[in-house]
Amino acid sequence: MSFISLKNKRVLLLTALGLHSQLQAGQDERCDELTATGNSEYPPFLWRKNIESNQLLGTNRLIINEISQRLGKSIELKHTGPWSRAQREVKSGRIDLMAGVFYTRERSQYLDYIEPAFLQTQSVVWTNNVPSFDYQNEDSLKGKLGVTVINNSFGQRFDQFAKKNLELTYVASVEQAFRMLLGHRVDYVVYEEAPGEAYIQEIWNFFPFQVQQPAVSREHLYLAFSRNSPCNTKGLREDLAGIMKGLSDEGFFNEINQKGRAQWLLK
Repeated sequence: MSFISLKNKRVLLLTALGLHSQLQAGQDERCDELTATGNSEYPPFLWRKNIESNQLLGTNRLIINEISQRLGKSIELKHTGPWSRAQREVKSGRIDLMAGVFYTRERSQYLDYIEPAFLQTQSVVWTNNVPSFDYQNEDSLKGKLGVTVINNSFGQRFDQFAKKNLELTYVASVEQAFRMLLGHRVDYVVYEEAPGEAYIQEIWNFFPFQVQQPAVSREHLYLAFSRNSPCNTKGLREDLAGIMKGLSDEGFFNEINQKGRAQWLLK
């Protein structure tokens, strides 16, 4: 092998290393600030400050703030539109993190879930105060007309049951779903109990609906990292998991959930 060939190889190697370092530096700079989104129709966990604002408030906002402080990185929590669009933004990697999402196998194809979960919530069947049918369990929903929000999940088990057995309409917002129920256009709404109750109290001066028991599911809410985010690295996932475990061990999530609920009531 000639001296010139060896020299050329060294030049190419050094050039490649230089380009890699520049790319790595650019990524590190980009990832000094992360972005997050979530379901902005999800009080007391997450909601928009007002209809003109993209600022998000609630329990999940408070949790993201604490994670940001402990991580030493800015995390911008953005309103990106309806829940279905928020999921698309995270799936594409245009947004790095999802601040509050149930686990499903489908979502695990594009999300890395950060353990442990930070909250648990239950999904229920809502009916009018005078129900159009007798509810005993999820089998009671067969043959009835139901409604829920587009791209909403109630956990892997109930999602599969609903797909196989139920006649569900999907709408853009929880308010639309409850108005359909109030107008007797459907027999029931499937939605999480705490956010549903919060929205009903916001929209109506009376409580025109009933929560039917038992709940159809009890699921955990996770922080999740888009697999298509350029910032999704093993090291950063481990850092986030360490922070989440520390917060859980300290009892932070239970405490902050109460603060989020109070924030919604006092808004």
